[in-house]
Amino acid sequence: MGTSDSPRHLPVALIAGPTASGKSDLAVQLALAMQERGKRAVVINADSAQVYADLRVLSARPADEEMRGIEHRLFGAWDGAQACSAANWADAAKHEIAALHAKDVLPILVGGTGLYVRTLLEGIAPIPPIDPAVRDSVRALPIGEAYAALQAEDPERAALLNPADSQRIARALEVVRSTGKTLEHWQAEKTGGIDDQISLHPLVLLPDRDWLYARCDLRFTRMLELGAIAEVEALVARKLSAELPVMRAIGVPEISAYLRGEVSRDEMIASGQQATRNYAKRQYTWFRRQPPKDWPRCESQNIDIGDYFASLLRD
Repeated sequence: MGTSDSPRHLPVALIAGPTASGKSDLAVQLALAMQERGKRAVVINADSAQVYADLRVLSARPADEEMRGIEHRLFGAWDGAQACSAANWADAAKHEIAALHAKDVLPILVGGTGLYVRTLLEGIAPIPPIDPAVRDSVRALPIGEAYAALQAEDPERAALLNPADSQRIARALEVVRSTGKTLEHWQAEKTGGIDDQISLHPLVLLPDRDWLYARCDLRFTRMLELGAIAEVEALVARKLSAELPVMRAIGVPEISAYLRGEVSRDEMIASGQQATRNYAKRQYTWFRRQPPKDWPRCESQNIDIGDYFASLLRD
């Protein structure tokens, strides 16, 4: 992931960071500022929960009044019965970006799903389909055995992973066993990224953690006031697979447990708030460490878009 200043490359703004950090509002502010200068801008969702039509409340999808007349795309664009992978989203985002550039419109990507952003910019690794028999055998291994096997078959990847990270360990092990090549090999072959085709103007929001966690707590209780319980009731009524991303979204398992009578309302609120804070913490860590060092980071809660997007506003 990087930035390009070539005049031949059309601009794309990116506002990224953890949930509840103020990304959506800042994106609208930037779009309005561009509008004042006679240039249209459109906000494009880069959040893996906000892509689902079923999660209007629980994903904190911007309401009409919050959009302030600015067009938003790829919000609620997928039905919950269909999983939206990073590759699915990146394909759709590339289409939207190209269509907007053709009309001299600025795309403003906004979201907290780092994998989405990375896939769009860097492309995807052309890993062949995993042999089902290999996958089943790997997934059946106890975590300790799987990690020991990975240490023997792909020691470099094993050294990068937490020995308790069962999902990533299994993925790395099934790739090397099924394809005969390591995950690192395939990732080096990534194709389809647009990083070298655009002029990226990124900003990563990393506000004070205590402030962020307090906003996470308030956001979850506000979601309940706005109808999150009814939203989950409707989702549960669809009898979708528990493995679908929409069923594992923050708030869905917690409210589902409440609807089944397994926890009290207070317990549901506490667990929902904790899950939201945990998610924000993971996002915070990812965006602090993973993006290129030359991407601006902002730790303030009071942001002047002119300080970070001066070149866009000046052009």
